[in-house]
Amino acid sequence: MVQNVSVGLLGLGTVGSGVVRMVEGHQEELLHRVGCPVYIKRVLVQNLDKERSCHINPELLTSKADEVVSDPEIDVVIEVIGGIERAREYILQALSNKKHVITANKDLMALHGAELLSAAEENGCDLFYEASVAGGIPIIRTLVDGLASDRITKMMGIVNGTTNYILTKMDKENLTFEEVLKEAQELGYAEADPTSDVEGIDAARKMAILASLGFSMNIHLDDVEVKGISSITSEDLEYARQFGYSMKLIGNAKKDNGKVEVSVEPTLLPDTHPLASVQNEYNAVYIYGEAVGETMLFGPGAGQLPTATSIVSDLVAVVRNMRLGVNGKSVVAPQFDKQLKKDDEIAGKYFYRLHVKDEAGTFSALTSIFANHEVSLEKLLQKPVGDNGVAEVVLVTHTTSKQQNDNIYQQLRDSGVVNQIKSHYRVEGGAQ
Repeated sequence: MVQNVSVGLLGLGTVGSGVVRMVEGHQEELLHRVGCPVYIKRVLVQNLDKERSCHINPELLTSKADEVVSDPEIDVVIEVIGGIERAREYILQALSNKKHVITANKDLMALHGAELLSAAEENGCDLFYEASVAGGIPIIRTLVDGLASDRITKMMGIVNGTTNYILTKMDKENLTFEEVLKEAQELGYAEADPTSDVEGIDAARKMAILASLGFSMNIHLDDVEVKGISSITSEDLEYARQFGYSMKLIGNAKKDNGKVEVSVEPTLLPDTHPLASVQNEYNAVYIYGEAVGETMLFGPGAGQLPTATSIVSDLVAVVRNMRLGVNGKSVVAPQFDKQLKKDDEIAGKYFYRLHVKDEAGTFSALTSIFANHEVSLEKLLQKPVGDNGVAEVVLVTHTTSKQQNDNIYQQLRDSGVVNQIKSHYRVEGGAQ
């Protein structure tokens, strides 16, 4: 029987400091839950002399990764350094040394998750990564354990707090994207280089992980269609409100007849949809299962202690497995070969905001483009734009295929009556 568990920590930044605070400050709770003491033995840092935001014995710090991943007395390695190649190297080394691993690294798991999980299985080790998606929301454990008996057919999520904060502020305060982004950077919600967040890359990595787990397929980042929020304007949000919608950056994963689609894109949600009410930096994941029906998990998607909570929860799971002697048994290979939907198998509604010639025959020419592709219109609004002979047409289609929509988009762009396609977004469901 395991008498105590020693932990090696790779990284002591914001999240790493939170892990130290929780492990050191929750000793009684940890002892009660796992039945043995858990302590931090070694911490990898870049600068040994840097002032820390958490109290930690300086003798525990090291600048040599080998003193963590190869120390025979360390049982569990927690990786919170971020990045890809260095983290991958350290984790593979730790697993080869028969150490269990916990990581919060979504980038790494999205790109190399299958390789790392295979290495964990080969070495009889646990590899847990709850904190890699949606911070403090236990979404991975929900998919792997809570809904293990169900068949997941669809997952929709707001899985990036930065973009949700930006869109909330734009919508509620009628501010531009650039104004809110600057504010988000000043508050620490957005990085100095916000590309990964605002262009949807961060969310795409998380959706690749969720789709792989929910559909039991090896879904890669390249399989996710991605569009960010940087082109969204206050005018788009105003028209969305008029039509009864809210704009969110939505990760969407859906499975039909064994084939899947995975995307991240700005999406208009009916105001009645539960995800429409998720504001500011909060995250939420909406899950459809054949048996459970519809359920939603909501909570903080990032932050020191919410993320650390998920990491320490994984630590509790690892220690329990150690005491039961079942480490390395939880890895389940994907059940299905990956089958991605073609564009003509992906269905949705679409929002268009067009600047067209304000003259006789324009409206007829415009509607005929949709009619020629057998796509009808659900909502339509038209108004003049100044005195320059330009009118603005805003519309929402009924459900059509992505292929049909792409054809319509191309024909609108090439037509003689459309001066400019100002914006174009996916629509989920119907508005009141």
